[in-house]
Amino acid sequence: MTDESRPTSLAQVPVCDRLIVLWMAAPAWTPPGVDPQTWRSALAEDTVDLLATLAEVTPAVAVADTDAALAEAIVWPGMPVYALPRPSLRAILAAATADGYQQAAIIAPDAPDLPAMLIGKLLRPLTSRPLVVAPAITGGLLGLAAQLPAPDWLPDLDLTAEPGTVRAAAPRPGLVAVAPGWHRLDGPDGLSRLDPGLEGWEATRALLSA
Repeated sequence: MTDESRPTSLAQVPVCDRLIVLWMAAPAWTPPGVDPQTWRSALAEDTVDLLATLAEVTPAVAVADTDAALAEAIVWPGMPVYALPRPSLRAILAAATADGYQQAAIIAPDAPDLPAMLIGKLLRPLTSRPLVVAPAITGGLLGLAAQLPAPDWLPDLDLTAEPGTVRAAAPRPGLVAVAPGWHRLDGPDGLSRLDPGLEGWEATRALLSA
């Protein structure tokens, strides 16, 4: 990794070989009348709370280095923060590789009600495939998981990429498994997909109720 691309990380020696990263990018959409930073923080808080409950993985956050303080205000004590000059799927996976992880998954910033079992299904195909994508129902990617180091043929994309774009870049499409998808709050239609019966997403729920 070059000095220019090296992240500022609070990571220590991995306690397990799998990393789950919330890519805390700025959301594509904010509800009318809601402060964008407040919305961004609520979404991130709910996802961080979910990741922190998962067993046999290390939860982390990736963010642009200019937003490091925002991320550090959200994470749980000891949770790694990868502050990157130019965040991308490849940059986040490279940072995870540099810290000694063998597998990493990256989760979108705007799916606060994501069920934990879908994160497990994103990781499971890595036993036989180098890369896994989970589509967002509303378009783009919900998440991506990779054996580390990531394959050289993975393009330098973000989570707006379509699963088909990732599969088309592979030498064989079958090298990229497709996991079950979920919705993202990337537009007003996403609000109707939120399930009040699901546990979690308390910060987002409270903000929308207010």
